Parts: sequence; C-alpha cells; structure tokens
Amino acid sequence: MTQLPPALTPPPAAVAHCRDVTRHHSKTFYLGSRFFGSEERAAVWAVYAACRTGDDVVDERRGEAAERGLADWWARVQAAFAGEPGHDPGDVALAWAAARWPIPLSAFGELHQGLQMDLRGSEYRTLDDLLLYCRRVAGVVGFMIAPISGYRGGERTLHAALRLGQAMQLTNILRDVGEDLERGRVYLPDTLLREFGVSRATLEAGQVTPEYRALMRHLSGLARELYAEGRAGIPCLNGSARLAVQVAAHSYEGILDDLARADYDNFRRRAYVSGPRKLLLLPRAWWELRGSAGLSFEP
Repeated sequence: MTQLPPALTPPPAAVAHCRDVTRHHSKTFYLGSRFFGSEERAAVWAVYAACRTGDDVVDERRGEAAERGLADWWARVQAAFAGEPGHDPGDVALAWAAARWPIPLSAFGELHQGLQMDLRGSEYRTLDDLLLYCRRVAGVVGFMIAPISGYRGGERTLHAALRLGQAMQLTNILRDVGEDLERGRVYLPDTLLREFGVSRATLEAGQVTPEYRALMRHLSGLARELYAEGRAGIPCLNGSARLAVQVAAHSYEGILDDLARADYDNFRRRAYVSGPRKLLLLPRAWWELRGSAGLSFEP
C-alpha cells in the first residue's frame, strides 16, 4: 500500500493520470475544471477519474467479470479513503483528495448503488425511479465537489448541487438513447413511454415520431428545470469554483439545445457542443455570476 501523508500533494504522475482521464472522457467537465485553483483542480480530476473508473467497469464488462470489477472498484475507493491506496495513480490521487478535503465516502457509496443498478439491468417504471438513478450516478458528484470548492448556504447549497448533477445525467440520457439501446439499456420511464405513446419497438427501430419528439421535449424541459434549481446554488460556492461550475452547467445544457436543433434524433446522431461554442459561453457565464455577486441561501 502507498502511504500518503495528508500534508503532501499527490505525485505529479497521479495528477497527470486523472487529468488525462477527465480530458479524454468529458471535454465539458474538463473545461469547467480548468477554472479551479491548482490544488482544487487536481482534487476534482481525482474525483472524476474515480467515478469514471467505476462507470467503465459496468460499461465494458459483462456478467461475473463486471460484478468482480465493481466489487474491486468499491474496495479500492474505501482503501483510498482509509489512506491506504494501492499503486494505481487514480487511487493515490483520490487518497490525497479525501485526506485534504471532507469529501463524503457516503457519496461514493451512493454512486456504487447507482452502478449496481446498471449492472442489474434495473427497469425504470416511473420518473422517480429515473431521478433516483440520476441522483446516485451523478447528483452525488455535487456532494463530492462542494467540499473541494468550499461553499456557503449549508444544505440548500448541497441540494442545488444535487439538482445540477441530476440535470447533467438526465442530459446524458437524452443524448445517448441510441447508444444505450445498443447496450440493452432503456432509461426512459415506462409510465412516460405509455403516456406519450412511444413503444419499445419504436425505440429499437430508431423512429423519431411526433410522439417521441414530444417525450424528448418534455424530458428536456424537466432537465432545464433542474438546471435552474442547480444554478441557484452556484453563487454560494467559493472563489473560482463559481465560474468553473457555471461554465460546465451551460456547456451541458447546450447539449439539449443541439438535440432540439437536430429535431430530437438521438438514434443516428450524438448531440454535442463544439469547442468554439463552449468558448462563447465563457463571457456569458462570467456576466451572470457578476450579476449574482453576493447572493447566498443564508439569511
């Protein structure tokens, strides 16, 4: 085991590994992370890399191999929080971040539950089922990031961070309907499919019907409501974290705009926000934060 005193920064190789994982798998998250201070940025990358490693296990393995892989991932996370990481650079970086900031292990515990839902092939009968999944695999990331950035406003700020993470995960689900079908996964709730008159056969055929577009507009509207709730907590974050999260939020929400421009065809095309478009979001994010200076949930 690698012993890492809390006062020390993580080895540069560990930081570089987590940076590369973040940049490769989520250019949007990576862009936002660049606005954190250097130490906070390294911790955010460590958290993202740890979450991504667990996600890759359930996406890239099947059956018993996936079960063993997820159990191993969870054991590694717990070891890192105990200050006893293995030699994997991601584990070393996570151990340092957990020792340096009060990141709750319980948030990773919820993530573990969410990844188990994917492993079991959970069915999503209601919207509440879907929102619970979004909480577990993404909403709780807000609980991991908030202690790194520092924040005011207590539980209300944490709730806003949860909502923002749920909004981002719902956006991912709407973007990836076609890709998820190829993995045998359907996250769209049964009750909403019936309400809007969309069948499983329609999904599997990749048919973008008027009913399907109406369902996508409905869920996109819900995601935008969650973004609005989540952004209310951003002014309560400390320092540069405000701009980091604001940029990431606008970039993710921009995926919904691109999906709408494509007339909600998420079977043959993956909605995205281009690099130049993301850069254009920077002055908007800065201006919005300037206008909200001094806002807080505290009395």
